[in-house]
Amino acid sequence: MGPVRAAADMTRLYFQNPLNPMTHTEFGRSIAAGCEVLERMTRRYGKPDFGLNETTVSGVKVPVHEDIVWSRPFCDLIHFDRRMDSRKNDPKILVVAPMSGHYATLLRGTVEALLPRADVYITDWIDARMVPIQEGKFDLDDYIDYIISMLHFLGPDTHVIGVCQPSVPVLAAVAVMEGRDDPYVPGTMTLMGGPIDTRVAPTAVNDLAVDKGIDWFKRNVVMKVPFPHPGFMRDVYPGFLQLTGFMSMNLDRHMTAHRDFFQHLIEGDGDSAEKHRDFYDEYLAVMDLTAEFYLQTVETVFIEHALPLGTMTHGDTLVDCSKIRRTALMTVEGEKDDITGRGQTRAAHDLCSNLPDDMKAHYEQPNVGHYGVFNGSRWRAEICPRIMDFIQSNRVGDARPSRSAAKSADAAAPVKATAAKKAQVTEDASTPKTDSLAEILLSSPRGVADDLKALDGIGPKLETALNEAGIFHYWQIAGLTEKQIEALDTKLDFRGRIERFNWIEQAKKLSETVG
Repeated sequence: MGPVRAAADMTRLYFQNPLNPMTHTEFGRSIAAGCEVLERMTRRYGKPDFGLNETTVSGVKVPVHEDIVWSRPFCDLIHFDRRMDSRKNDPKILVVAPMSGHYATLLRGTVEALLPRADVYITDWIDARMVPIQEGKFDLDDYIDYIISMLHFLGPDTHVIGVCQPSVPVLAAVAVMEGRDDPYVPGTMTLMGGPIDTRVAPTAVNDLAVDKGIDWFKRNVVMKVPFPHPGFMRDVYPGFLQLTGFMSMNLDRHMTAHRDFFQHLIEGDGDSAEKHRDFYDEYLAVMDLTAEFYLQTVETVFIEHALPLGTMTHGDTLVDCSKIRRTALMTVEGEKDDITGRGQTRAAHDLCSNLPDDMKAHYEQPNVGHYGVFNGSRWRAEICPRIMDFIQSNRVGDARPSRSAAKSADAAAPVKATAAKKAQVTEDASTPKTDSLAEILLSSPRGVADDLKALDGIGPKLETALNEAGIFHYWQIAGLTEKQIEALDTKLDFRGRIERFNWIEQAKKLSETVG
């Protein structure tokens, strides 16, 4: 379509030239309008910008700067840094954007509404066609690992919001962390319009997956990235197929929108035409997904219903949502959602059976569809304030029982010391006061991180794993007690590597040489 698109654009410019007498006729405007519609419908749209350069905090405008603070081959973590000295105690919110064809910028309105009251981070998923094949695979298990890694990076008092498709991996990630007694479980998780249990009020999207079966998807929707993209020969689910599926569900609405756009161009209604351009510049910008992620998601979520049936695994670990005891849960649904049926997200409450009722909340927004749950006027005025109130009511400073404490006889008693210990890492962690592994972990290095690869048996991959777990310095390893060694060995599956390579003695010697 490249040559056709170029010809259409040239024709449009010709009939919009003020020196051309036909420009001022209805015929000329109709030709120019038709050419613009054709060019826009056949264009490949690039990734849009967030464009959030400022926000208003307590009535004062403050600048906002986008920083990539964490990066992996398939995802960057963007921090919307509000350049101000006050409001440092605002909660950290990790917004997990959908990896379902559209870019994370589709959640621009979501982030914009959160910024005045929160320190916001968002997952910026990378277009699979741009990731070289030598970077390896990326599936649903890797997605969950990425979420856990980001929560470790952000540290205590982090709150996670999963929008649509990420609701499943977010819930799974928290369940896995709780099963490990991870000290960095989020304070709250908010699941919005997500397919937790697609057996409830199934939609056309759910029916398609069940009717066709996984083999049909493997044969019909998986393609190889063509040359000259960096991801040449990688198996992907192309974004344009995902977009076609979404548009076909409301084809009459999109056809009407483009017909109205054509009429606005002829009539010279610039404002209405510009609104159409803004919306479809975002909506038609799509990215490819790795085939393994897409197929595993379809099979796990829509065909096998593995999460609600209790059969979902993360690697060799069973995802058991009943282990969630410390992370408060809020679910949000739209009354007219035709992509995620009513009740599918709310099903998460039944799965988190051991979470106290006062740590659960559900809200259904009347008269909104799928996108209205996280964007638009009702999101800003009604949904976002409720989510922020829920987060503020469940900050890390509140009493929150640990998994072991919940099992004890006095589990109902307040245990504010647990939350205090999480924040105590700023004290002299080189001499931990207890055998808890959390006492020696850090959310970020103190100054410059030590080169842990200097220890025998630690390579780049293992160093990354240690950093993500919260270990950056020799003194942290040198001060490990026997119980902490056992906990770390279990957490990272070292299989006795700490004692076998004598890391403690090595770390003590190296820590003496570091100032």
